[in-house]
Amino acid sequence: MTGSEAPPSFRLAYVPGVTPDKWVRIWNERLPDVPLALTQVPAAGAAGVLLDGGADAGLVRLPVDRTLLSAIPLYTETTVVLIPRDHLVTAADEVTVADLADEIVLHPLDDVLGWERLPGRPALERPATTADAVELVAAGIGVLLVPLSLARLHHRKDLTYRTVTDAPASGVALSWPEDAHTDLVEDFIGIVRGRTVNSTRGRQPEPARSKDGKQTAGKQTAGKQTARKQTAGKQTGGARRGTGGSHRGATGGNGKGKGRSGGRGGKPRRP
Repeated sequence: MTGSEAPPSFRLAYVPGVTPDKWVRIWNERLPDVPLALTQVPAAGAAGVLLDGGADAGLVRLPVDRTLLSAIPLYTETTVVLIPRDHLVTAADEVTVADLADEIVLHPLDDVLGWERLPGRPALERPATTADAVELVAAGIGVLLVPLSLARLHHRKDLTYRTVTDAPASGVALSWPEDAHTDLVEDFIGIVRGRTVNSTRGRQPEPARSKDGKQTAGKQTAGKQTARKQTAGKQTGGARRGTGGSHRGATGGNGKGKGRSGGRGGKPRRP
């Protein structure tokens, strides 16, 4: 490495609610010489960060544009409704969308659930962010449906949540640009998929090289094949010579043809 070359590193973007700690720990154990830099990005801006080269890969929310980005779905989150602790909904362990028909349901501009039709009654205005919507829930203005991880991220002592059994769910995926599938991206794919250090999948080992840097695996293989052919040729030739010798012996023994001891035509000589 020359003084102008930067050491390798891996940049991972992640959206709010996603916790990459476990995978980062495994990365640091397996690749201690390759720093992993984390960057939190808004869910709506994650694709732009990847396509602009701001990160090598990202833990993003689905869907993504599959014509530009590769994606490996990792898990799907439970959707919950965030409510004040004294709300009537807390009487049940889980609810349906229909149970919220009379509620003002807040719909922040950074919503990640992708509603076709929002349940309940709409608020007069859409909050700018999920964090703003949580403040409105605490003020008693409405309720908020979010993935479970976001409910935990915005935890408050005066709020709680209940599972909504028939609401849209949010999927989380590992994503990277289609044309930027590097060795380090493949290493991280192996980690999130639970591959072991000695797994044969993923990055392929480099071929053996001689001292001058040339590949030797191909030459060694060719040499072995040549040796096998030479050995096979010797064995075949020996078998043929052995067969020929047996044939001459058999001919001489039955009296046909010319024999050295029998004279011409096999007749005995006159005394």
